[in-house]
Parts: sequence; C-alpha cells; structure tokens
Amino acid sequence: MANGRSTNGSSLQVHGNGSNGGSHAVLAHRVSPSRKQSSPMAPAFMVSAPGKVLFFGEHSVVYGKPAIAAAISLRSYLHVTTLSKSRRTVSLRFPDIDLIHTWNIDDLPWNIFHRADKKKSYYSLVTELDPELVQALEPQLDVVSLDHPEEVRKVHKNTASAFLYLFLSLGSPSFHGCLYTLRSTIPIGAGLGSSASISVCMSAALLLQLRTLSGPHPDQPHEEARLQVERINRWAFVSEMCIHGNPSGVDNTVATQGKAVVFQRTDYAKPPAVRPLWDFPELPLLLVDTRQPKSTAHEVSKVAKLREAHPKLVNAILEAMDRVTVTAGEVIDDEEFDEEEEDSLRRIGELMNINHGLLVSLGVSHPRLERVRELIDHEGIGWTKLTGAGGGGCSITLLRPGVDQAKIAKMEKRLKDENYAKFETTLGGDGVGVLWPAVLKNGTAEDEEGGMEIDLEKFLSAEGTEGVEKLVGVHSGGGEREGWKFWRIETK
Repeated sequence: MANGRSTNGSSLQVHGNGSNGGSHAVLAHRVSPSRKQSSPMAPAFMVSAPGKVLFFGEHSVVYGKPAIAAAISLRSYLHVTTLSKSRRTVSLRFPDIDLIHTWNIDDLPWNIFHRADKKKSYYSLVTELDPELVQALEPQLDVVSLDHPEEVRKVHKNTASAFLYLFLSLGSPSFHGCLYTLRSTIPIGAGLGSSASISVCMSAALLLQLRTLSGPHPDQPHEEARLQVERINRWAFVSEMCIHGNPSGVDNTVATQGKAVVFQRTDYAKPPAVRPLWDFPELPLLLVDTRQPKSTAHEVSKVAKLREAHPKLVNAILEAMDRVTVTAGEVIDDEEFDEEEEDSLRRIGELMNINHGLLVSLGVSHPRLERVRELIDHEGIGWTKLTGAGGGGCSITLLRPGVDQAKIAKMEKRLKDENYAKFETTLGGDGVGVLWPAVLKNGTAEDEEGGMEIDLEKFLSAEGTEGVEKLVGVHSGGGEREGWKFWRIETK
C-alpha cells in the first residue's frame, strides 16, 4: 500500500492486544502489575542509539592519520509495535523527516532475498550490497512519498531501502506485521551521525525481534556483550551502505558501542582500522549548530588544493594534527586523568584549541564558527573547536567545571539572538540501549505503580529535543532512567 496509511484508514491509531482483545481509543495507559499492557508474546519496545562528533583529527584523517570519534548524548529513539496476526503490513513512521509508508509483507520480494545463494544470517558479515537485491527493492521504493519533492523523496527512499534491505535479509515471510516509529534529537545533516544512529536502531530492533540477542543485562559477561554489539554493528553498516554507498563504518560503530573510537584509514580499498576506547570518560559538552549549510566534499577538496599548492607546509600541519590526536588519546588513557578535575579537562581543552587553530590554517573554519569561539572565550566557560568537515556545521565546547551559570545564560542568550541552535550534551556516553517493554518506571511515571506504557501519540507529537527527551529519553534530570538497559563493555 502506498502512502503509509493503515488498512483501517488511520495512520495514528494502533490496536492494543490487551486481555479483552479490543482496540484502545487511547494509545497508552497506566500499567499496574496485575494487568498486561499488551500481548506477552510481543510487547511494544524501544531502541535508542547516540549520535557522534569528531573529537580530534578532522581532515588529517583523510590523509591516513588517526582521528577520534565519540558518542554524544543526543539520540534517536525507535518505538516498535507488533500488530495482530491479521495485519500483514509493515510501516515506517519517521515524522522528523515527514516519512510515512506502509508495505504489504506478502508483496515483498522474499523469494529473491531467500534464495540459497543470497540468504544471510544474523551473524553474517556483509561488506557490500548485492546489486540483484538492490534492484529487487526498486518497485517497493518507487511508490514511496510520491507526493513529495524529489529532493525529499531521495532521503525517504534511502531510508526505506535501508530498512527493507535489513528487514528482508533478517526476517521471513511469516514475520508479524509491525509499526516502526522513530524520533531523533540529533540535528540532521550537521555531521553528527544521525543516519548511523537510525541504522543502529533498525538493526538492533530487528535482531531483538528475531530473538538473536541476549541481554543487555547487568551481569552479562564482557565478551558476550561484545559479540552482541558486533552483531548489531554489522547490520547497521549494511543499512549505512544503503544510505551512503561507501561509508567508513566509523559512525555506526560509535553509535552501536558508545564511548569513543580511534580510527585510521591508510588504504581506501579497505575498511579503516578501528580501536575502541571502552573506558572513555563522559565529558560535559556544549554543542552549537551554526545553521550554516556546509559541504564535506567541498571542504575536503579545498584542503587537497591547498596541499597541492603548498605540499611541505600543509603536510607539516597534517603531521601536527596527527600528534595532537595521539596526545589526546594518551591524556585520556592516563590513569591520572580525572574528568571532574579542571586540570585534566584543561589539558584536553588546550589540545582542542590547537586542533582548531590547525583547522583554521587549512581554511576550513567559517565566520559563524569563529563567532561561537569568540562568545565562549569571552565568558571563559570552556574550550571550543569545530567538529566535522567545517565550513559551517557544528562546534563543540568542553565546559569548565563549576562555571558561573549567569555566564552560561548570558552566552546562550547571545547564541539564540544570533540564530544558533544550542545543545547541552555529554561526550563518551552509552551506545545502543533497549527499553523492553516500552514502559518507563520513573521520570514521567515516577509516582505510578508499575510505570507508564509509552504513549505513541505523545511520542509523535513531542516538540523538539526537550519534548522527546522528557517523554522517553534515556536520561531524566541528569540521571539514567530506570528501564533503559545498555550493552556496556568497560574494561576497568
């Protein structure tokens, strides 16, 4: 069925599977221990994954130098509702990009995906898309968002192709009808890994539905947790290939495992070498979106031309950036490093300042980025650098501990007045998380016995980052919400 409307004509109503078998006019309700909120075989559940920033090594990474990418606490949230056996449809509803579409499960090209020479298992390593499978999806994608402009349709079709490639590779024709609803607090197109976050959510959700993941649970052995994380990551990379063609694999790795990674690509015919930093500390971060459109390809090309004109000089800058990245890794790995002490943060902050200065010398900053640095430096509240390709996009600021809140408020007002978007977040937090069933046991339902099942209508209508976080966020009031669980692989 094209255009994403369910067979009963209502795209917003989901029938519950309560003990009376009837439909619910209200999508969510208070849950008490004596009452089942949905079918015990398939309760509604949620999956969440973080965005990422490049912490050190932008542009030098293009020339074989290492870079550090770290998770941020801005996240995507995917709500999964299993429909009754008679509902043979699968639907995507991603309101942040205005995507809604429904397919009939029985009309999907299972025969091609499940041929003996094509069939993949949940533990398969897929490093390239199968052209025949991609072609088999085209009729299903051609009917997506027909009433949208072509530029928007391209985004919708890429997202739909990623979902269908995973759904058909991992699922089977007997798969229950499902509704997948996604909200994200990650700015789109800002170099913060929003597509990778969504890819990880889709991968984890499908693998959970197939019961191929154990956990996450507090007593899970580290090695078992690593295998689970790698399974999710492998299929998230497949989704990223559907969206981007030739992704590095770094964004989905960070979104899956959280924390941070050091990655280095010396041969573009091969995937980058990725070394997880399992013990990366959580650091306070102010992320500012300049709202200045940028082109990664343009900024990379700009540096390449500068290097061609001044090879010795630019190579020296790239070598210096290499040294900064390596030093930052050493500082964070040092047993003396304490993320709550200003001296430790200052050492990282000074390296951020140096890294930014080197990027400025390559010509990849922007007046909007420099204005952010000016405002923050004037108030003395932290250390700031651009993140990503530059030319616009975002900056990150490592906040000093114990800063006067009046100074922060003054700076935030200036940013708002000058049309910047500001996000208070943390660096190096958790990766993929699960809320099973989709019941919050504190936060919005703190005083309710048994908690509150996620209200799907409220989830859809939650306004902006604050609204989504308040309703379903993995953190509430600075602390982790009870119910959300993560695959954690710290080694300390």
